[in-house]
Parts: sequence; structure tokens; C-alpha cells
Amino acid sequence: MAAAHRARRRSLGAVVLLVATALVTVVLMSLTRSVAPHAGAAVVGQSWSDEFDGAAGRAPDAAKWTLETGGSGFGNHELQYYTSSTSNAALDGQGHLVITARKSSDAGLGCWYGQCQYTSARLNTAKTFTQAYGRFEARIKIPRGQGVWPAFWMLGNDLGSVGWPGSGEIDIMENIGREPNTVHGTVHGPGYSGAGGLGAPYNLPGGRAFADDFHVFAVDWSPNSLVWSVDGTTYKTLTPADTGGHKWVFDHPFFVILNLAVGGDWPGSPDASTSFPQTMTVDYVRASSAGAPAARPVRGIGGMCVDVAGGSDADRTPVQLHDCTGSAAQQWTIGGDGTVRALGKCLDVAGGSTADGAVVQLYTCNGTNAQKWTYTAGRDLTNTGGGKCLDAKGNSSADGTRLQTWSCTGAANQKWTVG
Repeated sequence: MAAAHRARRRSLGAVVLLVATALVTVVLMSLTRSVAPHAGAAVVGQSWSDEFDGAAGRAPDAAKWTLETGGSGFGNHELQYYTSSTSNAALDGQGHLVITARKSSDAGLGCWYGQCQYTSARLNTAKTFTQAYGRFEARIKIPRGQGVWPAFWMLGNDLGSVGWPGSGEIDIMENIGREPNTVHGTVHGPGYSGAGGLGAPYNLPGGRAFADDFHVFAVDWSPNSLVWSVDGTTYKTLTPADTGGHKWVFDHPFFVILNLAVGGDWPGSPDASTSFPQTMTVDYVRASSAGAPAARPVRGIGGMCVDVAGGSDADRTPVQLHDCTGSAAQQWTIGGDGTVRALGKCLDVAGGSTADGAVVQLYTCNGTNAQKWTYTAGRDLTNTGGGKCLDAKGNSSADGTRLQTWSCTGAANQKWTVG
């Protein structure tokens, strides 16, 4: 991304709180009206969607979206106050969500710079849907005008524990009003954030404006690549080799965000040529899995959840049983490669030990058998390296009980339910 690119917008209030308490809901939907995926993506099924069907004036589905509120500037000196009002985000009765940015004269709305001049909306799925890997796409007609900033993007579900940019950010589509025929696809991570984000612009052929019609914006995400496309045309591919030796943080579940900002460091403020209201009209948002399931809790004896102690992503952090809270420290992805992941790292048998009582911990993923697991029909989680079962020490369901590996016995303290 060009040096003019901004320091990315973070909501270190509402979003962090939402992520810290997020529960994953995977809604299996039909493939009706699905746009063909990028050829390189091994899509196995649609895992989540919102088609925005419903009566005109209805608020977005609260079972899928959380509306953020506030006028903090979101790290970029943005001018809008995000509201939960249907005057800023509502269905149109024709199968669309309409996000509307309006001028405001409400003296009761305070922004970082004083009385707010604009209102708009920002929605996220942090409480309801996160996923690692697959295809994420939306069909959107963007607004137009100097100072408007629509975006379709994602943040890592560990934002609350590791912060930004360590959590990672995937911008599937951003547009700034002064570039009517250009959208940007970008990632941000440690060592490549803000003006140093990695990505590329895409220009609509023939100099046409994106605001004139709907377009499909998508990213196809696999463990080793991110591929951006517009209307089926690929324009950028990134791999871990492109980070200049910095950590590739796109290895854990992310949640989806839609928003329409006004002003900010990157787009600049509206001017006399900008008319209001401006609308961002969304036909659908869809996610498809690609061989890796969505993150979900793993429950053991007594209904307790497998938990990374203290929510820490440090190597050698113990793994334990804990009351189920829905936090990122309890969201696990069981991958097709045999790994079991949380907070961007792997469930690991310390030292690759095959002995009974070997400590189970969180550790940087390294491809060894100490990090390969098989989840059986009998609900055992067996380590490939030692052929032993994940086990709650002492047959205990107490909060804080540490996990270990032990010879498989079929006992209740070795039975695990995913989801």
C-alpha cells in the first residue's frame, strides 16, 4: 500500500470488549445465489451469510451483527459518530442493507473534536461469527464524494488479548472518495501496519466509478496465501514471504466488519463538493469454509472449556479447564493438518514427550508430531506423537485443572466435545 495509507482504525473500546467475550456461531447456509469462488480456493461449503432479507426499515439482524457506537475517531481522526439507529443502518425491503452517512446537528453527540458533524454506522460479527481460512465476499454499491470512506474488512479474534496490529487485519475492500474508480486490498500485522500495510489497489476498467453499480469484493484465504479479487478478477496475492521476515499473523479466526466512515487522516474531510446523505448498499455478505472449520470451544469433563491460561499467547503457556466464557482463549480450530489452534498458536505436548503426565501447553506451530492430534468418533483427542489422549489431571473438573497426555482409558476426563 502507498505511503499515504493511514494508521488503521481500531476501536479499542467496543470491539476489544466484544472480542474478549465473543461466542462463535456457525450458521450453515445453502449455496443459493453463490458467486463462483476463486479457482485456487478449496471451498467446501458456505459457513455463514446474511442476505439482508426483511422489511424496509428493520435493523440489521442482531443474531448476526453488533452495531458499534461512538465518536472517538477510531485511531484515524474520523469525523462521524457511529450510532445504532436505523437512520444509519437499516434494511431497504429489497434484500439490501443500507448504511447511511448523514450530516448531524445533534448537540447531544460528542466527538473527539467537539459536537459531531456526521453520523454513520459500523457493524461487526465479533460476538456471532469468526473463521480462519476460506472465502469472504460481499456485493456492495459504495458511496461517492470527497471524504467518504466505505470498508469491508476483518480483524483477528485475539484483538482483545494481543492488540492491534498483532491480531492482524485484512482489508477486503476500502475506497476513499477522491479515488472513485479505485479500491484497495491490504493487510496489517506486526512490522507492516498503517502506512506500511501490504496490498494493492484495483482500478475499475474504463475509468468507471465503483459508486455507479454493485461489485463483488472478495478475498480467498488459505494458511499460506491471501488472494484479492473484484468481480472475479484477481488483482493481488500475498504470502508469508511478502512480510519481510515479520510474523504472518493470518493463521487464526477473524471476524467481519462493515462500516462507512466520514473524514479521517487518509481520505481527508468532506468539502463543498460532497453531498449528504451518502449510502453504502450491501446486497450480501458470505463466508465459505475451505478445509478449516470455524473456531469453536472444546468442552471436557463437567462441561468445562479448554482454555489458554490467562489468555496469554506466550510459548509454554499452560492449557487448562476453565469456566466457559467465550473468550478467544477458548476458541479452537481443529485443522485438516492435525493441529489444534488458539490465539494463533498450537496445542503442544511439551518437549514432544510420550510419557504419561506430559504437560500440554500452547506453543508456536512447528509441524512436529507433538502438535498433531486426531479427534475420534469416541470423542478422544489423541496426540499423534505419543498415541496418548488429552487428559484432565486427576479426573478433575475444577476450574484451573491443567491438561496433560495420558494413556487412553475411555474415562470422562478424556472425553471432549467440539462446538
